[in-house]
Amino acid sequence: MMSSRDAILGRIRRSLGVSDSDATRPAAVRHRLAETPVNVVPARGQLPDAERIDLFVRKVGEVFATVVRLEGRDDIPAAVAAYLRDRNLPQAIRRGDDPRLADLPWEREAQLAVATGPSEGRDLVGLSHADAGVAETGTVVLTSGPDNPTTLNFLPDHHIVVVDASTVAGDYETVWADLRRRFGAGLMPRTVNLVTGPSRSADIEETLLLGAHGPRSLHILVVG
Repeated sequence: MMSSRDAILGRIRRSLGVSDSDATRPAAVRHRLAETPVNVVPARGQLPDAERIDLFVRKVGEVFATVVRLEGRDDIPAAVAAYLRDRNLPQAIRRGDDPRLADLPWEREAQLAVATGPSEGRDLVGLSHADAGVAETGTVVLTSGPDNPTTLNFLPDHHIVVVDASTVAGDYETVWADLRRRFGAGLMPRTVNLVTGPSRSADIEETLLLGAHGPRSLHILVVG
């Protein structure tokens, strides 16, 4: 008996005019997965380091997010506390197990409560560390896992993301190549989230609404 999956794939093949014995198409897919050919790379992000980071910061602002430049990692706790004070939020955040966040001098902010682990939807503010930034669009790249739980990307009202300036790439192709190199073939994380600004939608009467499907505020700390 034909399964639902086989029936659906059969209809797709018939609409494309191909058969399941066609060896050319599977071979093309295997080649693309193995060789990961590079697509057309826009020139906009191909800049010297300082200009590329400046472009990233500018693009972040254009997509309704906020951004702060920090000289060093030890400045992160104070920047997080300042963000909460400026918005009259409780001095409390939730982060994952990322060692780059765990090793920070949180004790300098005595009033700040730092919880760890995935969010269950009751946290106002989540803190994550991005794997990279993309200058051409102001996007932050976050991989799933206990170091930076995906729930922190979507459940809190406010999402603070730390980005090392050294990881800001000009384009997506550079980021994907770096992820494949670091994780290895077949070992990519379950999810790679590309976040460009806070959640928003204009589905209803073309009126822009922030926080429609996730955080209504995205704050990025660029370090270095």
